[in-house]
Amino acid sequence: MTGTVTYLDKPWLKFYEKGVPEFLKYEEICLPNILTRTASEFPDNDALIFQGYVVKFKELKEMVDRFATCLADLGIKKGDAVAILLPNLIPCVVAYYAIMKLGAITVMNNPLYTDPELERQFNDSGSRILITLDLLGNRMIDLRPKTKIKQIIYTSTGDYLPFPKKLLFPLVAKKQKLAAPVKPAPDVYKWKGCIGRYSPNPPSTDIGFEDVAMIQYTGGTTGGSKGVMLTHANLSKQVQHIAAWFPTFNKGEEIILGALPFFHVFGLSTAMNFSIYMGWSDVLVPNPKPESLLEAIRKLRPTFAPLVPTMYIGMLNHPDVKKTDMTCLKGSFSGSAPLPAEVIRNFEETTGAVIVEGFGLTETTPVTHVNPFGGIRKVGSIGVPISDTECRIVDLEKGTKDMPVGEPGELIIKGPQVMKGYWNKPGETANTIRNGWCYTGDIATMDDDGYFYIVDRKKDMIISGGYNIYPRDIDEVFYENSKVQEACSIGIPDPKRGENIKVFVVLKEGETAIEEEMIDFCKSRLAKYKLPTEIEFRKELPKSNVGKIFRKQLRAEELGKRK
Repeated sequence: MTGTVTYLDKPWLKFYEKGVPEFLKYEEICLPNILTRTASEFPDNDALIFQGYVVKFKELKEMVDRFATCLADLGIKKGDAVAILLPNLIPCVVAYYAIMKLGAITVMNNPLYTDPELERQFNDSGSRILITLDLLGNRMIDLRPKTKIKQIIYTSTGDYLPFPKKLLFPLVAKKQKLAAPVKPAPDVYKWKGCIGRYSPNPPSTDIGFEDVAMIQYTGGTTGGSKGVMLTHANLSKQVQHIAAWFPTFNKGEEIILGALPFFHVFGLSTAMNFSIYMGWSDVLVPNPKPESLLEAIRKLRPTFAPLVPTMYIGMLNHPDVKKTDMTCLKGSFSGSAPLPAEVIRNFEETTGAVIVEGFGLTETTPVTHVNPFGGIRKVGSIGVPISDTECRIVDLEKGTKDMPVGEPGELIIKGPQVMKGYWNKPGETANTIRNGWCYTGDIATMDDDGYFYIVDRKKDMIISGGYNIYPRDIDEVFYENSKVQEACSIGIPDPKRGENIKVFVVLKEGETAIEEEMIDFCKSRLAKYKLPTEIEFRKELPKSNVGKIFRKQLRAEELGKRK
Protein backbone atom coordinates (compact mmCIF):
# COMPACT_ATOMS: atom_id res chain seq x y z
CA MET A 1 0.00 0.00 0.00
CA THR A 2 1.22 3.45 -0.84
CA GLY A 3 -0.61 5.10 2.02
CA THR A 4 -1.25 8.15 -0.18
CA VAL A 5 -4.80 7.19 -1.25
CA THR A 6 -7.76 8.30 0.88
CA TYR A 7 -11.45 7.39 0.84
CA LEU A 8 -12.26 10.96 -0.19
CA ASP A 9 -10.25 10.39 -3.39
CA LYS A 10 -12.76 7.73 -4.51
CA PRO A 11 -10.02 5.70 -6.24
CA TRP A 12 -12.70 3.24 -7.38
CA LEU A 13 -14.07 5.66 -9.97
CA LYS A 14 -11.28 4.92 -12.47
CA PHE A 15 -12.38 1.27 -12.51
CA TYR A 16 -16.02 1.96 -13.37
CA GLU A 17 -17.20 0.31 -16.58
CA LYS A 18 -17.51 2.70 -19.50
CA GLY A 19 -20.90 4.39 -19.36
CA VAL A 20 -21.37 4.03 -15.58
CA PRO A 21 -21.65 7.53 -14.05
CA GLU A 22 -20.32 8.75 -10.72
CA PHE A 23 -23.62 10.49 -10.04
CA LEU A 24 -27.10 9.67 -11.33
CA LYS A 25 -29.86 12.05 -12.39
CA TYR A 26 -32.70 10.25 -10.63
CA GLU A 27 -36.26 10.12 -11.83
CA GLU A 28 -38.60 10.85 -8.94
CA ILE A 29 -40.87 7.94 -9.79
CA CYS A 30 -42.34 5.37 -7.39
CA LEU A 31 -42.40 1.66 -8.22
CA PRO A 32 -46.16 1.45 -9.03
CA ASN A 33 -45.69 4.23 -11.60
CA ILE A 34 -42.65 2.41 -12.98
CA LEU A 35 -44.91 -0.61 -13.57
CA THR A 36 -47.49 1.63 -15.29
CA ARG A 37 -44.80 3.02 -17.59
CA THR A 38 -43.32 -0.41 -18.37
CA ALA A 39 -46.81 -1.77 -19.13
CA SER A 40 -47.26 1.11 -21.56
CA GLU A 41 -43.85 0.67 -23.23
CA PHE A 42 -43.84 -3.16 -23.34
CA PRO A 43 -47.51 -4.21 -22.98
CA ASP A 44 -47.10 -7.56 -24.71
CA ASN A 45 -43.74 -8.51 -23.23
CA ASP A 46 -43.81 -11.45 -20.82
CA ALA A 47 -43.58 -10.00 -17.32
CA LEU A 48 -43.87 -13.11 -15.14
CA ILE A 49 -43.43 -16.75 -16.10
CA PHE A 50 -44.36 -19.50 -13.65
CA GLN A 51 -44.28 -23.16 -14.68
CA GLY A 52 -45.11 -22.11 -18.25
CA TYR A 53 -47.95 -19.75 -17.25
CA VAL A 54 -47.28 -16.29 -18.67
CA VAL A 55 -48.45 -12.89 -17.44
CA LYS A 56 -47.87 -10.00 -19.89
CA PHE A 57 -46.98 -6.56 -18.53
CA LYS A 58 -50.40 -5.14 -19.44
CA GLU A 59 -52.01 -8.07 -17.59
CA LEU A 60 -49.76 -7.59 -14.57
CA LYS A 61 -50.78 -3.95 -14.30
CA GLU A 62 -54.45 -4.88 -14.50
CA MET A 63 -54.05 -7.54 -11.80
CA VAL A 64 -52.28 -5.00 -9.57
CA ASP A 65 -55.09 -2.48 -10.10
CA ARG A 66 -57.76 -5.10 -9.34
CA PHE A 67 -56.08 -6.21 -6.14
CA ALA A 68 -55.45 -2.61 -5.04
CA THR A 69 -59.20 -1.99 -5.48
CA CYS A 70 -59.88 -5.08 -3.36
CA LEU A 71 -57.56 -3.92 -0.58
CA ALA A 72 -59.13 -0.46 -0.60
CA ASP A 73 -62.58 -2.04 -0.27
CA LEU A 74 -61.31 -4.01 2.73
CA GLY A 75 -60.38 -0.71 4.36
CA ILE A 76 -56.68 -0.37 3.54
CA LYS A 77 -55.56 3.21 3.15
CA LYS A 78 -52.32 5.17 3.03
CA GLY A 79 -49.97 4.27 5.88
CA ASP A 80 -51.64 0.97 6.80
CA ALA A 81 -49.39 -2.11 7.02
CA VAL A 82 -50.19 -5.19 4.93
CA ALA A 83 -48.21 -8.41 5.36
CA ILE A 84 -47.14 -10.77 2.58
CA LEU A 85 -46.15 -14.34 3.49
CA LEU A 86 -45.41 -15.96 0.13
CA PRO A 87 -42.65 -17.57 -1.92
CA ASN A 88 -41.87 -16.30 -5.44
CA LEU A 89 -45.33 -16.70 -6.96
CA ILE A 90 -47.33 -14.41 -9.23
CA PRO A 91 -49.59 -13.18 -6.36
CA CYS A 92 -46.48 -12.12 -4.40
CA VAL A 93 -45.51 -9.63 -7.11
CA VAL A 94 -49.10 -8.45 -7.65
CA ALA A 95 -49.77 -7.94 -3.93
CA TYR A 96 -46.50 -6.05 -3.40
CA TYR A 97 -47.25 -3.49 -6.11
CA ALA A 98 -50.95 -3.22 -5.18
CA ILE A 99 -50.15 -2.38 -1.56
CA MET A 100 -47.71 0.34 -2.59
CA LYS A 101 -50.15 1.74 -5.14
CA LEU A 102 -52.45 2.63 -2.23
CA GLY A 103 -49.63 4.27 -0.30
CA ALA A 104 -49.85 1.46 2.24
CA ILE A 105 -46.78 -0.17 3.80
CA THR A 106 -45.72 -3.62 2.60
CA VAL A 107 -44.34 -6.02 5.21
CA MET A 108 -42.51 -8.96 3.62
CA ASN A 109 -42.22 -12.14 5.72
CA ASN A 110 -40.34 -15.39 5.31
CA PRO A 111 -42.67 -18.42 4.78
CA LEU A 112 -40.09 -20.60 6.54
CA TYR A 113 -40.53 -18.71 9.82
CA THR A 114 -42.20 -20.32 12.82
CA ASP A 115 -45.38 -18.94 14.35
CA PRO A 116 -43.59 -17.13 17.22
CA GLU A 117 -41.26 -15.42 14.73
CA LEU A 118 -44.18 -14.35 12.53
CA GLU A 119 -46.30 -13.25 15.48
CA ARG A 120 -43.51 -10.91 16.58
CA GLN A 121 -43.23 -9.32 13.12
CA PHE A 122 -46.99 -9.04 12.52
CA ASN A 123 -47.45 -7.32 15.85
CA ASP A 124 -44.43 -5.05 15.58
CA SER A 125 -45.52 -3.81 12.15
CA GLY A 126 -49.20 -3.59 13.07
CA SER A 127 -50.15 -5.49 9.91
CA ARG A 128 -53.91 -5.40 9.20
CA ILE A 129 -54.23 -7.86 6.31
CA LEU A 130 -52.20 -10.96 5.45
CA ILE A 131 -51.69 -12.44 1.98
CA THR A 132 -50.40 -16.00 2.25
CA LEU A 133 -50.41 -19.53 0.82
CA ASP A 134 -53.01 -22.26 1.34
CA LEU A 135 -50.27 -24.46 2.83
CA LEU A 136 -49.94 -21.90 5.63
CA GLY A 137 -53.61 -20.93 5.81
CA ASN A 138 -54.75 -22.94 8.83
CA ARG A 139 -51.69 -21.95 10.86
CA MET A 140 -52.29 -18.29 10.08
CA ILE A 141 -55.99 -18.54 10.98
CA ASP A 142 -54.96 -19.94 14.36
CA LEU A 143 -52.28 -17.27 14.79
CA ARG A 144 -54.54 -14.36 13.79
CA PRO A 145 -56.17 -13.79 17.23
CA LYS A 146 -52.72 -13.03 18.69
CA THR A 147 -52.18 -10.25 16.11
CA LYS A 148 -53.93 -7.17 14.67
CA ILE A 149 -54.60 -8.97 11.39
CA LYS A 150 -58.28 -8.77 10.44
CA GLN A 151 -58.46 -10.42 7.02
CA ILE A 152 -56.49 -13.24 5.42
CA ILE A 153 -56.28 -13.76 1.66
CA TYR A 154 -54.74 -17.01 0.47
CA THR A 155 -53.53 -18.23 -2.87
CA SER A 156 -52.41 -21.65 -4.12
CA THR A 157 -49.50 -22.79 -6.24
CA GLY A 158 -52.14 -24.12 -8.63
CA ASP A 159 -53.87 -20.74 -9.14
CA TYR A 160 -51.72 -19.90 -12.17
CA LEU A 161 -50.76 -22.92 -14.24
CA PRO A 162 -51.05 -23.61 -17.98
CA PHE A 163 -53.11 -26.43 -19.43
CA PRO A 164 -52.67 -29.40 -18.85
CA LYS A 165 -50.70 -28.71 -15.64
CA LYS A 166 -53.75 -27.00 -14.15
CA LEU A 167 -55.86 -30.06 -14.91
CA LEU A 168 -53.36 -32.43 -13.31
CA PHE A 169 -52.49 -30.19 -10.35
CA PRO A 170 -55.14 -31.51 -7.89
CA LEU A 171 -53.79 -35.05 -8.31
CA VAL A 172 -50.12 -34.07 -8.14
CA ALA A 173 -50.65 -31.56 -5.32
CA LYS A 174 -52.21 -34.13 -3.02
CA LYS A 175 -49.36 -36.59 -3.57
CA GLN A 176 -46.55 -34.02 -3.29
CA LYS A 177 -48.19 -31.79 -0.64
CA LEU A 178 -48.20 -28.75 -2.89
CA ALA A 179 -51.63 -27.60 -1.72
CA ALA A 180 -53.81 -27.87 1.37
CA PRO A 181 -57.47 -27.27 2.23
CA VAL A 182 -58.08 -24.14 4.31
CA LYS A 183 -60.72 -24.46 7.03
CA PRO A 184 -63.74 -22.14 6.95
CA ALA A 185 -63.24 -18.98 9.01
CA PRO A 186 -64.64 -15.44 8.95
CA ASP A 187 -62.82 -12.83 6.85
CA VAL A 188 -60.72 -15.40 4.99
CA TYR A 189 -60.79 -15.07 1.20
CA LYS A 190 -59.43 -16.85 -1.85
CA TRP A 191 -57.00 -14.87 -3.98
CA LYS A 192 -58.63 -15.69 -7.32
CA GLY A 193 -61.99 -14.61 -5.96
CA CYS A 194 -60.59 -11.24 -4.89
CA ILE A 195 -58.92 -10.63 -8.25
CA GLY A 196 -62.02 -11.65 -10.18
CA ARG A 197 -64.53 -9.72 -8.10
CA TYR A 198 -63.03 -6.23 -8.40
CA SER A 199 -62.56 -3.87 -11.34
CA PRO A 200 -59.11 -2.36 -12.04
CA ASN A 201 -60.07 1.06 -10.63
CA PRO A 202 -58.23 1.67 -7.35
CA PRO A 203 -58.61 5.03 -5.62
CA SER A 204 -56.02 7.64 -6.50
CA THR A 205 -53.49 8.16 -3.70
CA ASP A 206 -50.95 10.92 -3.28
CA ILE A 207 -47.71 9.05 -2.52
CA GLY A 208 -44.71 11.01 -1.31
CA PHE A 209 -41.31 9.96 -2.64
CA GLU A 210 -39.91 9.98 0.90
CA ASP A 211 -42.89 8.11 2.40
CA VAL A 212 -42.20 4.69 3.92
CA ALA A 213 -43.02 2.04 1.30
CA MET A 214 -42.14 -1.10 3.21
CA ILE A 215 -40.85 -2.58 6.43
CA GLN A 216 -38.22 -5.24 5.85
CA TYR A 217 -37.17 -7.20 8.91
CA THR A 218 -33.55 -7.90 9.67
CA GLY A 219 -31.94 -9.64 12.62
CA GLY A 220 -29.79 -8.10 15.31
CA THR A 221 -27.21 -9.11 17.86
CA THR A 222 -29.10 -7.34 20.61
CA GLY A 223 -32.83 -7.76 21.04
CA GLY A 224 -35.16 -9.23 18.44
CA SER A 225 -35.51 -8.53 14.74
CA LYS A 226 -35.67 -4.92 13.60
CA GLY A 227 -37.99 -3.48 10.98
CA VAL A 228 -36.03 -1.52 8.39
CA MET A 229 -38.05 1.38 6.94
CA LEU A 230 -37.40 1.64 3.21
CA THR A 231 -38.93 4.59 1.38
CA HIS A 232 -40.27 4.82 -2.15
CA ALA A 233 -37.13 6.83 -2.92
CA ASN A 234 -34.86 4.07 -1.53
CA LEU A 235 -36.54 1.41 -3.68
CA SER A 236 -36.75 3.51 -6.85
CA LYS A 237 -33.21 4.86 -6.68
CA GLN A 238 -31.86 1.38 -6.01
CA VAL A 239 -33.27 -0.04 -9.25
CA GLN A 240 -31.95 3.02 -11.08
CA HIS A 241 -28.55 2.26 -9.49
CA ILE A 242 -28.61 -1.35 -10.70
CA ALA A 243 -29.68 -0.37 -14.21
CA ALA A 244 -26.82 2.13 -14.40
CA TRP A 245 -24.32 -0.50 -13.24
CA PHE A 246 -25.16 -2.78 -16.18
CA PRO A 247 -25.19 -0.33 -19.12
CA THR A 248 -24.84 -2.99 -21.81
CA PHE A 249 -28.18 -4.60 -20.91
CA ASN A 250 -31.15 -2.98 -22.64
CA LYS A 251 -34.73 -2.50 -21.53
CA GLY A 252 -37.27 -4.99 -22.83
CA GLU A 253 -34.68 -7.46 -24.11
CA GLU A 254 -33.66 -9.89 -21.36
CA ILE A 255 -35.02 -12.77 -19.28
CA ILE A 256 -34.10 -12.76 -15.59
CA LEU A 257 -34.05 -15.80 -13.30
CA GLY A 258 -36.28 -14.90 -10.34
CA ALA A 259 -34.88 -17.42 -7.88
CA LEU A 260 -33.70 -15.20 -5.03
CA PRO A 261 -36.55 -14.99 -2.51
CA PHE A 262 -38.54 -11.79 -2.97
CA PHE A 263 -39.17 -11.71 0.80
CA HIS A 264 -35.46 -10.86 1.19
CA VAL A 265 -34.36 -7.43 0.07
CA PHE A 266 -31.61 -8.83 -2.22
CA GLY A 267 -34.14 -10.74 -4.32
CA LEU A 268 -36.71 -7.98 -3.99
CA SER A 269 -34.47 -5.33 -5.56
CA THR A 270 -32.31 -7.32 -7.99
CA ALA A 271 -34.73 -10.02 -9.19
CA MET A 272 -38.20 -8.46 -8.87
CA ASN A 273 -38.17 -4.64 -8.92
CA PHE A 274 -35.22 -4.46 -11.32
CA SER A 275 -36.95 -6.73 -13.87
CA ILE A 276 -40.08 -4.54 -13.82
CA TYR A 277 -38.00 -1.38 -14.20
CA MET A 278 -36.22 -2.93 -17.19
CA GLY A 279 -39.27 -4.53 -18.79
CA TRP A 280 -37.66 -7.97 -18.59
CA SER A 281 -39.34 -11.35 -18.28
CA ASP A 282 -39.01 -12.77 -14.78
CA VAL A 283 -38.88 -16.57 -14.48
CA LEU A 284 -40.28 -17.32 -11.02
CA VAL A 285 -38.63 -20.16 -9.10
CA PRO A 286 -40.30 -20.40 -5.67
CA ASN A 287 -38.20 -23.36 -4.51
CA PRO A 288 -34.69 -22.68 -5.87
CA LYS A 289 -33.19 -26.14 -5.54
CA PRO A 290 -30.52 -27.11 -8.10
CA GLU A 291 -32.88 -29.26 -10.17
CA SER A 292 -35.50 -26.46 -10.34
CA LEU A 293 -32.90 -23.86 -11.34
CA LEU A 294 -31.42 -26.09 -14.03
CA GLU A 295 -34.88 -26.96 -15.37
CA ALA A 296 -35.74 -23.25 -15.62
CA ILE A 297 -32.48 -22.58 -17.47
CA ARG A 298 -33.07 -25.47 -19.90
CA LYS A 299 -36.68 -24.57 -20.69
CA LEU A 300 -36.82 -20.78 -20.47
CA ARG A 301 -33.26 -19.71 -21.33
CA PRO A 302 -32.75 -16.79 -18.92
CA THR A 303 -29.98 -14.34 -19.81
CA PHE A 304 -29.39 -12.71 -16.40
CA ALA A 305 -29.21 -14.48 -13.04
CA PRO A 306 -28.84 -12.84 -9.61
CA LEU A 307 -28.14 -15.73 -7.22
CA VAL A 308 -26.38 -16.62 -3.97
CA PRO A 309 -23.29 -18.87 -3.74
CA THR A 310 -25.21 -21.96 -2.59
CA MET A 311 -27.28 -21.81 -5.79
CA TYR A 312 -24.20 -21.69 -8.04
CA ILE A 313 -22.53 -24.48 -6.04
CA GLY A 314 -25.71 -26.60 -6.06
CA MET A 315 -26.14 -26.38 -9.82
CA LEU A 316 -22.50 -27.15 -10.60
CA ASN A 317 -22.63 -30.27 -8.39
CA HIS A 318 -25.99 -31.58 -9.62
CA PRO A 319 -26.06 -34.39 -12.23
CA ASP A 320 -28.56 -32.42 -14.35
CA VAL A 321 -25.87 -29.84 -15.13
CA LYS A 322 -24.50 -32.29 -17.74
CA LYS A 323 -27.73 -32.09 -19.74
CA THR A 324 -28.23 -28.34 -19.31
CA ASP A 325 -26.95 -25.84 -21.86
CA MET A 326 -26.25 -22.78 -19.72
CA THR A 327 -24.71 -20.63 -22.43
CA CYS A 328 -27.91 -18.55 -22.57
CA LEU A 329 -26.67 -16.67 -19.49
CA LYS A 330 -24.88 -13.42 -20.28
CA GLY A 331 -24.48 -12.07 -16.78
CA SER A 332 -24.77 -13.24 -13.17
CA PHE A 333 -24.75 -11.37 -9.91
CA SER A 334 -23.76 -12.99 -6.60
CA GLY A 335 -24.19 -11.70 -3.08
CA SER A 336 -24.96 -12.53 0.57
CA ALA A 337 -21.77 -14.55 1.12
CA PRO A 338 -18.29 -14.91 -0.42
CA LEU A 339 -18.21 -16.87 -3.67
CA PRO A 340 -15.21 -19.25 -3.85
CA ALA A 341 -12.79 -18.59 -6.71
CA GLU A 342 -13.10 -22.18 -7.95
CA VAL A 343 -16.88 -21.81 -8.22
CA ILE A 344 -16.53 -18.58 -10.21
CA ARG A 345 -14.09 -20.26 -12.60
CA ASN A 346 -16.23 -23.40 -13.07
CA PHE A 347 -19.46 -21.47 -13.56
CA GLU A 348 -17.98 -19.03 -16.04
CA GLU A 349 -16.40 -21.90 -18.01
CA THR A 350 -19.75 -23.73 -18.05
CA THR A 351 -21.87 -20.74 -19.09
CA GLY A 352 -19.59 -18.22 -20.73
CA ALA A 353 -21.29 -15.66 -18.47
CA VAL A 354 -19.61 -13.15 -16.19
CA ILE A 355 -20.31 -13.32 -12.45
CA VAL A 356 -19.91 -10.13 -10.48
CA GLU A 357 -19.85 -10.29 -6.70
CA GLY A 358 -21.50 -7.57 -4.70
CA PHE A 359 -22.43 -6.53 -1.18
CA GLY A 360 -25.24 -4.88 0.66
CA LEU A 361 -27.42 -4.76 3.75
CA THR A 362 -31.13 -4.77 4.39
CA GLU A 363 -30.52 -1.24 5.67
CA THR A 364 -29.21 -0.20 2.23
CA THR A 365 -31.96 -1.68 0.01
CA PRO A 366 -29.44 -3.60 -0.27
CA VAL A 367 -26.75 -3.03 -2.94
CA THR A 368 -23.82 -0.73 -2.12
CA HIS A 369 -20.84 -2.46 -3.78
CA VAL A 370 -20.42 -4.52 -6.95
CA ASN A 371 -17.45 -5.61 -9.03
CA PRO A 372 -17.55 -3.88 -12.46
CA PHE A 373 -19.37 -6.09 -14.98
CA GLY A 374 -17.31 -4.89 -17.92
CA GLY A 375 -14.10 -4.14 -16.05
CA ILE A 376 -11.61 -5.50 -13.54
CA ARG A 377 -13.10 -8.03 -11.13
CA LYS A 378 -11.09 -9.01 -8.07
CA VAL A 379 -11.75 -12.43 -6.58
CA GLY A 380 -12.55 -12.19 -2.90
CA SER A 381 -13.54 -8.53 -3.18
CA ILE A 382 -17.09 -7.22 -2.83
CA GLY A 383 -16.14 -4.75 -5.54
CA VAL A 384 -16.35 -0.98 -5.57
CA PRO A 385 -19.03 1.44 -4.35
CA ILE A 386 -21.79 1.94 -6.92
CA SER A 387 -22.85 5.34 -8.26
CA ASP A 388 -23.68 8.04 -5.69
CA THR A 389 -22.37 5.84 -2.87
CA GLU A 390 -19.65 7.02 -0.49
CA CYS A 391 -17.72 4.60 1.70
CA ARG A 392 -15.16 4.87 4.47
CA ILE A 393 -13.47 2.50 6.88
CA VAL A 394 -13.28 3.85 10.42
CA ASP A 395 -11.87 2.81 13.77
CA LEU A 396 -13.79 0.15 15.69
CA GLU A 397 -13.83 1.98 19.02
CA LYS A 398 -15.61 5.26 18.26
CA GLY A 399 -16.14 5.08 14.52
CA THR A 400 -14.93 8.62 13.93
CA LYS A 401 -11.38 8.25 12.61
CA ASP A 402 -10.61 7.06 9.07
CA MET A 403 -8.30 4.06 9.04
CA PRO A 404 -5.32 4.09 6.68
CA VAL A 405 -6.01 2.38 3.36
CA GLY A 406 -5.34 -1.34 3.70
CA GLU A 407 -6.03 -1.45 7.45
CA PRO A 408 -9.22 -3.01 8.81
CA GLY A 409 -12.02 -1.07 10.46
CA GLU A 410 -15.78 -0.73 10.35
CA LEU A 411 -17.29 -0.13 6.92
CA ILE A 412 -19.62 2.87 6.85
CA ILE A 413 -21.76 3.92 3.89
CA LYS A 414 -23.63 7.01 2.71
CA GLY A 415 -26.02 7.07 -0.24
CA PRO A 416 -29.63 7.42 -1.39
CA GLN A 417 -30.25 3.71 -0.78
CA VAL A 418 -29.68 4.03 3.00
CA MET A 419 -32.84 3.36 5.01
CA LYS A 420 -34.98 5.98 6.74
CA GLY A 421 -34.44 4.16 10.05
CA TYR A 422 -35.70 1.27 12.16
CA TRP A 423 -39.44 1.00 12.76
CA ASN A 424 -40.28 2.24 16.27
CA LYS A 425 -36.62 2.01 17.33
CA PRO A 426 -35.18 5.54 17.48
CA GLY A 427 -32.29 4.43 19.72
CA GLU A 428 -31.23 1.68 17.31
CA THR A 429 -31.60 4.12 14.40
CA ALA A 430 -29.36 6.70 16.08
CA ASN A 431 -26.74 4.02 16.73
CA THR A 432 -26.71 2.85 13.10
CA ILE A 433 -27.21 6.12 11.22
CA ARG A 434 -24.76 8.77 12.43
CA ASN A 435 -24.38 12.07 10.58
CA GLY A 436 -25.90 10.44 7.51
CA TRP A 437 -23.49 7.48 7.56
CA CYS A 438 -24.77 3.92 7.93
CA TYR A 439 -22.55 1.93 10.29
CA THR A 440 -22.63 -1.60 8.89
CA GLY A 441 -21.03 -3.53 11.72
CA ASP A 442 -18.85 -5.25 9.12
CA ILE A 443 -15.08 -5.13 9.38
CA ALA A 444 -13.50 -4.39 6.01
CA THR A 445 -10.42 -3.15 4.20
CA MET A 446 -9.96 -1.14 0.99
CA ASP A 447 -7.02 -1.51 -1.37
CA ASP A 448 -5.31 1.31 -3.29
CA ASP A 449 -7.64 0.77 -6.26
CA GLY A 450 -10.75 1.31 -4.13
CA TYR A 451 -11.86 -2.33 -4.04
CA PHE A 452 -13.34 -3.39 -0.72
CA TYR A 453 -12.97 -6.67 1.18
CA ILE A 454 -15.05 -7.94 4.10
CA VAL A 455 -12.64 -9.52 6.57
CA ASP A 456 -14.84 -10.16 9.61
CA ARG A 457 -18.29 -9.60 11.00
CA LYS A 458 -18.58 -7.33 13.94
CA LYS A 459 -22.12 -8.53 14.52
CA ASP A 460 -21.36 -12.28 14.62
CA MET A 461 -23.92 -12.94 11.92
CA ILE A 462 -24.04 -16.43 10.43
CA ILE A 463 -24.73 -16.76 6.68
CA SER A 464 -26.04 -20.19 5.73
CA GLY A 465 -27.39 -20.99 2.28
CA GLY A 466 -27.75 -17.29 1.55
CA TYR A 467 -29.83 -16.67 4.69
CA ASN A 468 -28.73 -14.28 7.41
CA ILE A 469 -28.94 -15.97 10.81
CA TYR A 470 -28.37 -14.17 14.06
CA PRO A 471 -26.84 -16.25 16.88
CA ARG A 472 -28.99 -14.71 19.57
CA ASP A 473 -32.14 -16.09 17.86
CA ILE A 474 -30.67 -19.58 18.24
CA ASP A 475 -29.35 -19.00 21.76
CA GLU A 476 -32.72 -17.83 23.04
CA VAL A 477 -34.44 -21.03 21.88
CA PHE A 478 -31.91 -23.12 23.82
CA TYR A 479 -32.51 -21.04 26.92
CA GLU A 480 -36.17 -22.09 26.71
CA ASN A 481 -35.08 -25.68 27.30
CA SER A 482 -35.42 -26.58 30.99
CA LYS A 483 -32.26 -28.69 30.84
CA VAL A 484 -30.02 -25.92 29.50
CA GLN A 485 -28.00 -23.60 31.70
CA GLU A 486 -26.02 -21.79 28.99
CA ALA A 487 -25.85 -21.86 25.21
CA CYS A 488 -23.82 -20.11 22.54
CA SER A 489 -24.17 -20.61 18.77
CA ILE A 490 -21.56 -19.95 16.10
CA GLY A 491 -21.15 -20.42 12.37
CA ILE A 492 -18.89 -23.24 11.21
CA PRO A 493 -17.58 -23.62 7.63
CA ASP A 494 -19.59 -25.75 5.21
CA PRO A 495 -18.53 -26.26 1.57
CA LYS A 496 -22.11 -26.16 0.24
CA ARG A 497 -24.02 -23.78 2.50
CA GLY A 498 -21.17 -21.45 3.41
CA GLU A 499 -21.78 -21.96 7.11
CA ASN A 500 -23.71 -24.32 9.34
CA ILE A 501 -24.66 -23.73 12.96
CA LYS A 502 -22.95 -25.26 15.94
CA VAL A 503 -24.19 -24.71 19.47
CA PHE A 504 -22.14 -25.05 22.64
CA VAL A 505 -24.37 -26.14 25.52
CA VAL A 506 -23.85 -26.28 29.28
CA LEU A 507 -26.51 -28.43 30.95
CA LYS A 508 -27.92 -27.78 34.39
CA GLU A 509 -26.43 -29.89 37.15
CA GLY A 510 -27.80 -33.42 37.17
CA GLU A 511 -29.27 -33.19 33.64
CA THR A 512 -28.31 -35.35 30.68
CA ALA A 513 -29.07 -34.91 26.99
CA ILE A 514 -27.93 -36.01 23.54
CA GLU A 515 -27.38 -34.04 20.35
CA GLU A 516 -30.51 -35.32 18.56
CA GLU A 517 -32.69 -34.34 21.51
CA MET A 518 -31.43 -30.75 21.43
CA ILE A 519 -31.92 -30.41 17.67
CA ASP A 520 -35.44 -31.91 17.89
CA PHE A 521 -36.28 -29.32 20.57
CA CYS A 522 -35.53 -26.57 18.05
CA LYS A 523 -37.62 -27.92 15.19
CA SER A 524 -40.92 -26.34 16.25
CA ARG A 525 -39.26 -23.12 17.36
CA LEU A 526 -36.89 -22.24 14.51
CA ALA A 527 -37.14 -22.08 10.74
CA LYS A 528 -35.55 -25.14 9.14
CA TYR A 529 -32.55 -23.25 7.79
CA LYS A 530 -31.76 -21.99 11.31
CA LEU A 531 -31.53 -25.48 12.81
CA PRO A 532 -28.11 -26.35 14.27
CA THR A 533 -26.22 -29.26 12.75
CA GLU A 534 -23.83 -29.83 15.64
CA ILE A 535 -24.13 -29.66 19.42
CA GLU A 536 -21.14 -29.75 21.75
CA PHE A 537 -21.77 -30.23 25.47
CA ARG A 538 -19.35 -28.46 27.80
CA LYS A 539 -19.02 -28.02 31.53
CA GLU A 540 -18.46 -24.28 31.12
CA LEU A 541 -18.12 -21.60 28.46
CA PRO A 542 -15.42 -18.92 28.23
CA LYS A 543 -16.62 -15.59 29.62
CA SER A 544 -15.50 -12.04 30.23
CA ASN A 545 -15.11 -10.67 33.75
CA VAL A 546 -18.68 -9.37 33.56
CA GLY A 547 -20.05 -12.76 32.57
CA LYS A 548 -20.46 -12.24 28.82
CA ILE A 549 -19.84 -15.42 26.83
CA PHE A 550 -16.91 -15.07 24.42
CA ARG A 551 -18.57 -16.15 21.18
CA LYS A 552 -15.57 -15.17 19.09
CA GLN A 553 -13.26 -17.27 21.25
CA LEU A 554 -15.45 -20.32 20.72
CA ARG A 555 -15.44 -19.70 16.99
CA ALA A 556 -11.66 -19.26 16.92
CA GLU A 557 -11.21 -22.53 18.85
CA GLU A 558 -13.52 -24.33 16.44
CA LEU A 559 -11.80 -22.98 13.34
CA GLY A 560 -8.43 -23.91 14.84
CA LYS A 561 -9.56 -27.53 15.18
CA ARG A 562 -10.75 -27.66 11.59
CA LYS A 563 -7.53 -26.45 9.94
